[in-house]
Amino acid sequence: MSDTNAADVHVVFCTCPDPAVAESLAGALVQAGLAACATMLPGAVSIYSWQGRIERDSEALLMIKTTAARLPALTERIRQLHPYDVPEVIAHPITAGHDSYLDWVRQCTTTTT
Repeated sequence: MSDTNAADVHVVFCTCPDPAVAESLAGALVQAGLAACATMLPGAVSIYSWQGRIERDSEALLMIKTTAARLPALTERIRQLHPYDVPEVIAHPITAGHDSYLDWVRQCTTTTT
């Protein structure tokens, strides 16, 4: 476990209205090389304020693993594909992790452009 250069790897949280949308979005992000992995956690319940009302919805949560360099393109792709007007895209840098895993995330999200 190392914290050397771990901060260039991020975990991104994105809620989706249901598992089907989450799975479709996850597949598109991984296939495009914007994410190394997206883990879907169905059964989330969100309570939130929207347009002056308190809402409660069942959702699926995606935990998306990517790099800082890919965050802008990943965010834009989520915005394009997501059915919500304002999709949740919250990125947290990794402060430490298994070096081989972090290297794998970097390798999967490296672009030649």
